[in-house]
Amino acid sequence: MIPIRNIAIIAHVDHGKTTLVDCLLKQSGTFRANEVVEERVMDSNDLERERGITILAKNTSIRYGGMKINIVDTPGHSDFGGEVERVLKMVDAVLLVVDAADGPMPQTRFVLRKALELELRPIVVVNKVDRPEARPHWVIDQVFDLMVDLGASDAQLDFPIVYTSAKHGFARREVDHADNDVRPLLDAILVEVPAPVGDPKAPLQVLAASLDYDNYLGRLVIGRVVNGRVRAGQPVTICRRDGSFVSARLTKVMVFEGLHRLEVEVAEAGEIVVLSGIEEIGIGETVADPEVPVALDPIAVDEPTVSMTFRVNDSPFAGLEGRYVTSRNIWDRLQKELRTNVALRVEPTDSPDAFRVSGRGELHLAILVETMRREGYEFALSRPEVITKDVDGVASEPIEQLVVDIPEEFLGTVIEKLGRRRAEMTNMVNHGSGRVRVEFKVPTRGLFGYRNEFLTDTKGEGLLHHVFSGYEPWKGEVEGRRSGALICKEPGETTAYAIERLESRSVFFFGPGIPVYAGMVVGENSRENDMVVNPCVKKHLTNMRASTSDLAIKLTPPREMTLEAAIEWIEDDELVEVTPRSIRLRKRVLDHSQRKVHSKRPAVEAE
Repeated sequence: MIPIRNIAIIAHVDHGKTTLVDCLLKQSGTFRANEVVEERVMDSNDLERERGITILAKNTSIRYGGMKINIVDTPGHSDFGGEVERVLKMVDAVLLVVDAADGPMPQTRFVLRKALELELRPIVVVNKVDRPEARPHWVIDQVFDLMVDLGASDAQLDFPIVYTSAKHGFARREVDHADNDVRPLLDAILVEVPAPVGDPKAPLQVLAASLDYDNYLGRLVIGRVVNGRVRAGQPVTICRRDGSFVSARLTKVMVFEGLHRLEVEVAEAGEIVVLSGIEEIGIGETVADPEVPVALDPIAVDEPTVSMTFRVNDSPFAGLEGRYVTSRNIWDRLQKELRTNVALRVEPTDSPDAFRVSGRGELHLAILVETMRREGYEFALSRPEVITKDVDGVASEPIEQLVVDIPEEFLGTVIEKLGRRRAEMTNMVNHGSGRVRVEFKVPTRGLFGYRNEFLTDTKGEGLLHHVFSGYEPWKGEVEGRRSGALICKEPGETTAYAIERLESRSVFFFGPGIPVYAGMVVGENSRENDMVVNPCVKKHLTNMRASTSDLAIKLTPPREMTLEAAIEWIEDDELVEVTPRSIRLRKRVLDHSQRKVHSKRPAVEAE
């Protein structure tokens, strides 16, 4: 059989790894000369294309130099670390893609640590060397220091280096070389990536690293053949995590060829395969020989750090826009998600209409919520909460490593705001370019609601990245939102006349002509207390001709709340109402008189 090499591409968000995969596919002859291929072809999910990030790991392969190279494109954001951890089990080396100007970032540290722990050999790819501000030699020094800090072995520290521009389609072994294609990178893969280790004559062992579904074939298992050979029609035994065994028979065996799956009769140790015919299997379990059913080590995934409550929507608008609205619908969908989302946890609560969902971060949970609402689900969300642990008898909370890259004039404001959120500065670098890079250690809960405030404080010019770094003793109270909410007093439809009277002391989340209900949050107050308002007041009609100023009402454009912005903005006494067509904010207790008793932040009525 043709020799195989298995590699994964890991990088920080937006450092160009998916674009680099495009280059490898196009220049290796995977596509026909006249074939039209869209940009970032591996990001096939709608959410991935909209957000410009990789959420789900993807498999592809190319042929080069008489060898087949299986490539796994991994997510760059640490919130999807569950995807990274499981797919790294399928490969023998990694391409570490680092931006030639930014250097290693928090997510780089996260994914690289996972690769080094698995003793994978890294090939460092310094991408975007065509940028005017590129500093590739400084980046290499930073990568080396990072690997030393992460405990890399001597063999891993002796890493090969390739300089690339995925946008312009070239790779070079030295910065000053003149190569105009990616062959130097492909040659480096052939030389530096070790051959898969495995015995084709040993009993079968396939580690299930990912699951998929096909309307015709049913459940699909994606994994690497660690030992033995796998054939279509072969009986197998599933070694479950709980120690039990389940019998099954494979109906098809497929391998990756380019962007397609090719059906084959047999696949040997080292190949990445797609198996059909197995309905009951979980990620990390083993497909084994029925005569010698030996399980492989299961995939270890870091524990969740953030949780939210998913509850049945009980607002006055409940059921108007969603198809699936009952607690049974929501529970069944969350259980389905658990089959493939290994970093997720779902638990019942004291209420039959609410479920506690835990994940790796706000973005991890927000992507699940967005996926569910697009499928027709309707529910309400609570404010995120951190998951604490007892470490050596001390109550501890998750801590993030935060890196901000900001213009110098905003440095004081950012440090002051983060200080209120219990952040500790650990490093600051000023390269004299007018921008400063500052590193902090900050409690995870200290970042709830901070991103929008950060973008406002830096006038949209700041960059903010963070990654989970560990648990530390509880840091004390963290300042929350400093502005109050505008709470609708009675049901109706918003009017321009009412909004104009109120917007001088507030920011509205939508314009006129929007249906609202009592207890719904319609905007943000400029002061710390909540304010009950009536945005539905209509101007009284008279028999006098209206003046020109009355006819020309000018409103400030509303601040449209995205799902992530809404989740970050709410406090403990508020909920986000999620439907397929709308994102609304509301108070937990809708009745104003009852809310006065429960609310930590007393509300006043607008005049």
